[in-house]
Amino acid sequence: MPAFDLPTTELERYRPDVQEPPDFDGFWNDTLKEAAQTDVLVSVRPAENGLRLTRTWDVTFRGFAGDPVRAWYSRPAGVGEPLPAVVEYAGYGRGRGLPHERLTWVNAGYAHLLMDNRGQGDQYGNGGSTPDPHASAPGGPGPAARGLLDPRDYHYRRLITDAVRAVAAVRALPGVDATRVAAVGNSQGGGLALAVAGLVPDLAAALVTAPFLCGIRRALDLTDASPYGEISAYLSVHRGAQEAAYRTLAYMEGVSFARRAAAPAHFGVGLRDTVCPPSGAYAAFNRYGELTGMDPRKEIHAYPYNGHEGGDAVQVRRQLDWAGGVLEPGRVSSPRG
Repeated sequence: MPAFDLPTTELERYRPDVQEPPDFDGFWNDTLKEAAQTDVLVSVRPAENGLRLTRTWDVTFRGFAGDPVRAWYSRPAGVGEPLPAVVEYAGYGRGRGLPHERLTWVNAGYAHLLMDNRGQGDQYGNGGSTPDPHASAPGGPGPAARGLLDPRDYHYRRLITDAVRAVAAVRALPGVDATRVAAVGNSQGGGLALAVAGLVPDLAAALVTAPFLCGIRRALDLTDASPYGEISAYLSVHRGAQEAAYRTLAYMEGVSFARRAAAPAHFGVGLRDTVCPPSGAYAAFNRYGELTGMDPRKEIHAYPYNGHEGGDAVQVRRQLDWAGGVLEPGRVSSPRG
């Protein structure tokens, strides 16, 4: 697929206006305040992972409305001191899978929490373990359209709240330096990491690749690929629901979260991405931190001939090097081959 979004020179200065609801901050403050009324951890149980160099625990924490959310917590075996932690969010339709699947961050020496996606996990990967008991509101069958007509009922209100609570959960776990916690994700996970950066003021870093829910209105005009295509499909049937849907989506807009973020940020984007159009990532990057009165450290890496996969392992290596400088300033990176 050739490049289909704005030219690179325009993307680099793309700063679209954002139609924010006047009660955007109040909506999220109330939502998170309600979720924080209960202790975050429910259980932490050792899990067998078949590995000698990594220890894993099956964690359950309380997310939106106190609902139990599952996660894998892993750390290098034999390391006792508190470690900086990475909270990772999975992509659309994927669950937390199996405990030996995601080893990059723990092998780099970090404590690692991989959050399950409530009500997802059945589209690819190795499944999930977290139901969504609030998924009965009007909307399409896929998560992107569940509860679309009201922001209080929308799936992503719950999932974003879970993502914020995952940071509180990892900070409550043994062996974690609570002052050095990063949010990491690709695609839907990138959108969640960006939302966390805007909602958790003392986050240490955000690493965001090909983020979903950024520049939503433009993305709906550009692509019919899922997950945006699920929203379009719903609106093609419910022809009078467009304005209600746009109102709901405005509370989930990644650019709005980016404007409120203060943590150092690392972005990645494929310029031929037809799933999450690159203009959304650039809009979030270019407006990142503008409401904080600060000038957060940030950088973006673009891959002109890549789509939704972005820089793949090349981007991951860039993330590792960058995170080492932010979370462990005295750490010396291993030499490149």
